[in-house]
Amino acid sequence: MGITARGVGLLVAAVVLLGVGIRYAYPELTVLGAAAAVAVGHALVTAAWRPRLAVERSADPDRVARGEPASMTLTVRNTGRLRAANLVAEDRCGAALVPVPLLRLRPGRDTTVRYDVPTRRRGVVPVGPLRVTRRDPLGLVALARPYGGTVPVWVHPRIHSLRAVPTGAGRSLDGRTDSVPHGSITFDSLREYVVGDELRRVHWRTSARVGELMVRENVDTSLPRIVVVLDNRAAAHPERVGGVAESFESGCEAAASVVAAAVREDLPVSLLLVVPADGDPAGAGGPLDRLAAVELADGGDDVLRAAMSRLRQDRLGDTLVFLTGPGGRGDLGHVGALRGAYPSVLVGVLGVAEPTPAGAAGLLVVDAADGAEFAAEWDGVRRW
Repeated sequence: MGITARGVGLLVAAVVLLGVGIRYAYPELTVLGAAAAVAVGHALVTAAWRPRLAVERSADPDRVARGEPASMTLTVRNTGRLRAANLVAEDRCGAALVPVPLLRLRPGRDTTVRYDVPTRRRGVVPVGPLRVTRRDPLGLVALARPYGGTVPVWVHPRIHSLRAVPTGAGRSLDGRTDSVPHGSITFDSLREYVVGDELRRVHWRTSARVGELMVRENVDTSLPRIVVVLDNRAAAHPERVGGVAESFESGCEAAASVVAAAVREDLPVSLLLVVPADGDPAGAGGPLDRLAAVELADGGDDVLRAAMSRLRQDRLGDTLVFLTGPGGRGDLGHVGALRGAYPSVLVGVLGVAEPTPAGAAGLLVVDAADGAEFAAEWDGVRRW
């Protein structure tokens, strides 16, 4: 609860008038002081009354690419029996405040406001809660309360169409490594039998040992698996324009484009960060949501070495796409050490105007100023 400047002045006047009137026996001053005190007390009681409001909001859509239109529809309904007079409401949309007309909202009535959500920058835009300010008629006291929850709007990086998709390196049954879109079926693990499993997949020796039917789980080892690694170290993206690392934004666009192309071709793809996040953001539904929420983090050469070591041990796929910025050119030797674990390694350096020196760690390097140029260079790659 906040007392306005007018309310503070009137309260001070009330104290002075009452003190002087009582001390020097001036009934007129005492009456004026009492009236001022009563006015302030009435203002406190009036502002303390909490209007009963129901707030509903919906985003249309709640997930968009950077620069695409998105809007928020806010409906406020007076569920009380008294008229909610003298209300001032503002809805928080990111860092901005949107005015909502609620003055003299009648019982059982509602008001709807529709406004655009800013999508100029990639990120998660929190919308809400509604902030309703209750004032007394004299403007002596103002009390603000939040109503409703917060709805996120996910602004994904722009996706640039990629025609070329890595075919992967699959190991055939005779031990050769072939570049094929599909291939051999290889044993992966055992699990308990469930109704509907084919009996020819039952592993009878294990079933006899454990006392229940066990079936084989097979995987297609030659199906290409793409691993996209985004370098989110602040040191890899040193240049800022208006506080924004454009090379990192371009890296996010490149990562989103590769992920979208793999999903389009029904290929397994995973997205990793050099500096791991504490956990997926609340409500995140996939790699594009993770790319909307990712931010630059502190980390040096030791962080990159640890990330590359995890990739070497886990061997998550056969095609590795490493995306970094101008500040990551000097660390490509750590990425080159993964060529033994990943048959195909491609490095994308975003936010650069000049090409990376030839023979950088023996890697296939794609230099691009932004995401669109990366897509064009990607489609021009003839070897993986």
